Amino acid sequence: MNEANQNPESQGCFCMGAGPQASELLRHLIPDQAREHFRNSRIEVLKGLRSLIDQRIEQLSRSHKKGTTVIIE
Repeated sequence: MNEANQNPESQGCFCMGAGPQASELLRHLIPDQAREHFRNSRIEVLKGLRSLIDQRIEQLSRSHKKGTTVIIE
């Protein structure tokens, strides 16, 4: 295998360079206030997931009640 095959830059991008241009276009189209709102909503979703995970960890961490010992005569 030669060096040209090992270098990802030499093979080019599948999007043909449109990805960074599309990102830049979206940055200009979406107002700062909306962008901040979407960022905050992502944070809230992650906090919700964390809450669900914490609750499940708490459930699994609780010691299960064991049965009582009965003495048979």
